Amino acid sequence: MPTSTRFVVSLHMLALMAEHGDTPLRSEDIAVSVNSNAAVVRALLLRLAAAGLTRSQLGNRGGAMLARPSSDIRLVDVYQAVEDRNFFAFHRQPPEGEGMIDRHITASLETMLTPVREALEDKLAGLTLDDVLDDIRGRAGVLSDQAQIGRGAIGEERRQATG
Repeated sequence: MPTSTRFVVSLHMLALMAEHGDTPLRSEDIAVSVNSNAAVVRALLLRLAAAGLTRSQLGNRGGAMLARPSSDIRLVDVYQAVEDRNFFAFHRQPPEGEGMIDRHITASLETMLTPVREALEDKLAGLTLDDVLDDIRGRAGVLSDQAQIGRGAIGEERRQATG
């Protein structure tokens, strides 16, 4: 069965925008990075903008950028902006049999699977785009500005102590 990539692709797009700061990114440039086409990117940008996560700048040097700091963008906000909240898809056509399973399977599974979706959303609510960026930078061996400042201060303290 097919699964959606909208959430992951949207996080990729938002991470690119965060990394570029106040420089707007064209949908064509984003599409190259996410290995998709510009129409798909524009469709996701519309959803992200409707949720207040991105904004567009018009004109010759226009494009998309974050509407608020990456530290204020929770992953649950992205998820809810671009994905169908029915995490588990049920029968396309409701069961029509008269047996016990046929009559009660949907209600039973909804009762059991709703807390699973809620747990996912709770976990995503505790993570931000900054968490994604920090992990990416860590994997790339790049420290954030704040970590570099902290590392510099630690180095200075060591020099003074041994000085």
